[in-house]
Amino acid sequence: MHLRATTLVLLASLASLSLALPGTSQFALSDPARSTDTWGWKDCGSDDDPVHIISIAVSPDPPKIGAPLTVSINAAVTETIDEGATADVLVKVGVIKLLQKTFDLCEEARNANATVSCPVTPGAYTIVQSVELPKEVPKLKYVINVQGFTQDEEPMVCVDLTVQFRPFFQVWD
Repeated sequence: MHLRATTLVLLASLASLSLALPGTSQFALSDPARSTDTWGWKDCGSDDDPVHIISIAVSPDPPKIGAPLTVSINAAVTETIDEGATADVLVKVGVIKLLQKTFDLCEEARNANATVSCPVTPGAYTIVQSVELPKEVPKLKYVINVQGFTQDEEPMVCVDLTVQFRPFFQVWD
C-alpha cells in the first residue's frame, strides 16, 4: 500500500476504531458532525448501531502535511465488540477510488498499540492516536467512508470523513 494511502487509511481507521480510538479543537458533544474547509466528519450510521461517535478532534487543526497529526475520538459503545469486527474503508479523490479495503479492527487496534482492545465492553471511550503525515501527501480533497461491522457482520458504526490539503497559494474553493 502506498505511504499516502496508508496515512489516509490510518486516519479513517482511527475514526472507525472508536471502539479500538485531547486534541486542541474540541466541539460541542451535541453537534452531530463537524466541518471546516479543511476537514470534517458526519455520522452515517443508524441509531441502532452499537458504536456511536460523539466527537472527533484533530491537532493541529487544520492538519498539516509533513507534521504529526493527533486524532482524538470520543465514542459510546452499547454492545460488546469481539474479535472478528471489521471496517470497510473507501478512500476517494473526486470519483477516483484510491483505496477500497476491509480491515480487521481488533488486529488494527493491536498493531497500533491502541489503548482499547477486543473485546470492547459497553461504555464511553476516548481514544487518541498520533501519526506523522508524510510530506508526499498530494494536496487534494480526500473523501473517506468507513463502515464498521460486528463479528456477526451486523452494522456497527459508519462515518464519512473529508480531508482537504490545500496548496499554500490557493485562496478559493
